[in-house]
Amino acid sequence: MNAAPAPPPRPAHPSFREAFWYWLKLGFISFGGPAGQIAIMHQELVEKRRWISEHRFLHALNYCMVLPGPEAQQLAIYIGWLLHRTWGGIVAGTLFVLPSLFILAALTYIYLAFGDVSFVQGIFNGIKPAVVAIVVFAAWRIGSRALKNRVLWAMAAASFVAIFVFRVPFPYIVVGAGLLGALGGKLAPDKFRVGGGHGASDKNYGPALIDDDTPPLPHARFRWAYLITLVAAAAILWGVTMAVLDDPVLRTMGEFFTKAAFVTFGGAYAVLPYVYQGGVDTYGWLTGTQMIDGLALGETTPGPLIMVVAFVGFVGAWTKEIFGPDALLLAGFVGASVATFFTFLPSFVFILAGAPLVESTHGKLRFTAPLTAITAAVVGVVLNLALFFGWHVIFPRATEAAPFSGGFEWFSALISIAAFIALWKYKQDVMKVIGACAAIGLVQALV
Repeated sequence: MNAAPAPPPRPAHPSFREAFWYWLKLGFISFGGPAGQIAIMHQELVEKRRWISEHRFLHALNYCMVLPGPEAQQLAIYIGWLLHRTWGGIVAGTLFVLPSLFILAALTYIYLAFGDVSFVQGIFNGIKPAVVAIVVFAAWRIGSRALKNRVLWAMAAASFVAIFVFRVPFPYIVVGAGLLGALGGKLAPDKFRVGGGHGASDKNYGPALIDDDTPPLPHARFRWAYLITLVAAAAILWGVTMAVLDDPVLRTMGEFFTKAAFVTFGGAYAVLPYVYQGGVDTYGWLTGTQMIDGLALGETTPGPLIMVVAFVGFVGAWTKEIFGPDALLLAGFVGASVATFFTFLPSFVFILAGAPLVESTHGKLRFTAPLTAITAAVVGVVLNLALFFGWHVIFPRATEAAPFSGGFEWFSALISIAAFIALWKYKQDVMKVIGACAAIGLVQALV
């Protein structure tokens, strides 16, 4: 008999330079929304490079899912911090969003300067129905992984009814789901052992640098001095930045997007209704149609989908002409930068402050059960958001008083159905689906 092949050696610890170039590359290729970005990181960091094991990767992800903000970017911060301490986390999280900021700012300028051109409108008329399909597909993807039993299905249904029928704010849904999960972890532990919808896998890719049995790293141990220093530094950075902003529109944006970072849970799909309400209804930075267009742009660029806040900031500063009518591009870019900075600053604090505590809970059901329940609740919220955007795209002239008035957009509905089938049945790449829908919209506009 032939001897079993020897396992591959444990990989060497990557240098800071090597990690830097990886995180920069990730910032340019992280398409596909949270699911796609997490899959890209898993394939590269767990399967190929083996910088972190499957179970440690999923444990970090479970924590990121319960936080407000983009879980994929927060996961990058977490792993960057594990590898290279605080600066590793800061670099990983910053490079995850920086390419997207510049790309989205450039596309927003083109949209505002040339958006009334028929071919641009045609492209957007094709992309927006595709976005509806992508959000529906996101609900299906999360649900297929998270809802492993009837209890979790019931929690997802209850979450949908709460937010769709009774307009319960999502933070309350998160708290309620977390409490039910904590209780369920004690009364029916088998029902809540899924692990936040990203259940542990039995696959083994070889020994990892940070493996299941790797003891806590020295910098990963909780220290009060570190926590106090971190929170103080973040508060000073926030206060200094607010003091520098001498324009009232920019200051309002700073306050609004800080609130958005703290009070919204469930990732980008859950934060969008809050941003829509503030940006469109409260402050008038942009119109409802522009908000949908911004989401379409966000789907076509790398980085987290929550980067749509950069679009909102750009359009708001441009519309309000904060630097005068002759400096619209500068105003837009500053607005986009302000929105991005204040939206993502709390994510760094959440991870760098909480990760040492999370590392000490590895494998403990009483901590993972609430995350499993919260993920189930997120499924219902994402489905609600899919209906929200579908309504705006297929009934674009309808109102809440007359939800089905203004005519039915058959063209948009057919594109949404075709895009969903391409994603669900034929497993097509998100970018290919968006590109095809954009081409269809362009042809329809020209014809």
